Amino acid sequence: MQRKATRVAAASASVGLNIYKGKSKIIKYNTENTKLTTLDEEAVEQVESFTYLGSITDERGGSDVDIKARIGKAKDAEEEEEEEEEEGEEEGEEENN
Repeated sequence: MQRKATRVAAASASVGLNIYKGKSKIIKYNTENTKLTTLDEEAVEQVESFTYLGSITDERGGSDVDIKARIGKAKDAEEEEEEEEEEGEEEGEEENN
């Protein structure tokens, strides 16, 4: 992993791109490697999951967490919509009285 990170940093620098170390994170898929990865002798944070463009990816490379999160968000949105409809109906009843 270290070799890959070093190569990416070098290739990026050769075309004028810099890797922002403060926002960079590493997720390792299906590996026993626990060594820290560094960029310019600075450790890069290792995470178990991350969200990119709204999709959650975990260290096993699966999307189970993403699917569960999306289902949860859909349920929350549906419940919120139902509550708003009920509030609207109650307000309508009060106006009629």
